Amino acid sequence: MTTRDRQPLGRDYQLMVSALADVTRRRDAEVAEAEQAYQDSAARAAGELARAESDALAADRWAGAAAAQVLDVDREAGRLWEQLRRAGGLRVRALGELPEPAPVEAMPRIALQRRPEPGEDVVAPGRQSPRVLLSRAADRIDVTIRPAGNGTLPRWVLPLLPLAGGLVAALTGLIAAGLVTFGDTVMWGGPVIRGLGWLTFLVAPSAGVPLVAYTAHSRLHARLDIGGIGLTLLGGMVAATALSLAFASRA
Repeated sequence: MTTRDRQPLGRDYQLMVSALADVTRRRDAEVAEAEQAYQDSAARAAGELARAESDALAADRWAGAAAAQVLDVDREAGRLWEQLRRAGGLRVRALGELPEPAPVEAMPRIALQRRPEPGEDVVAPGRQSPRVLLSRAADRIDVTIRPAGNGTLPRWVLPLLPLAGGLVAALTGLIAAGLVTFGDTVMWGGPVIRGLGWLTFLVAPSAGVPLVAYTAHSRLHARLDIGGIGLTLLGGMVAATALSLAFASRA
């Protein structure tokens, strides 16, 4: 075999080596790209896992804050309910025990849109905080049980108490006189009507005390003390005495 016969074999070998080198370079490039893609995916997965863990911790803290607020609201609502049950007044009635909260199944399912900021109450959007509502209820109960201010009547009201007591006593005395006169004219039940008239006349001097006390409580947010009761009774007694003398002179 001559040198000319060996040349085609050497040329084919070089072509095969060159092709093998190209394939090796492409394989190395693809392996490098795959490795880089794997590292990028692993980094993104790790970042998403860290964010998920952070969100889970924040949700746990929010749930703890919501649970603590529920306990505080229940405790405050129970205290206000007991305070309202012990309240005295003309409009107080038996309230019974504290009603049970509405079941969770009856509540609308509202997705939580965001985490609350520090110090922010956990409430649904568009709704008032339970603390605000309980504070308003407490203020109303305090106004009903303990009127605002120092609880004393203003000085300018004191001269008006005898006049108010005398006016109410005079009206009550006139009603009593009307009952007595009407009892004298009817044939049936006359003694009963006259008895009611005399009984009304007996309570006429003190008839202004409840009305004055209610007016002072509702309008002036004050209580009628012993001095105010005495002034009101004084005016009522003077008016009742004047009516008695007037009726006696006519008789």
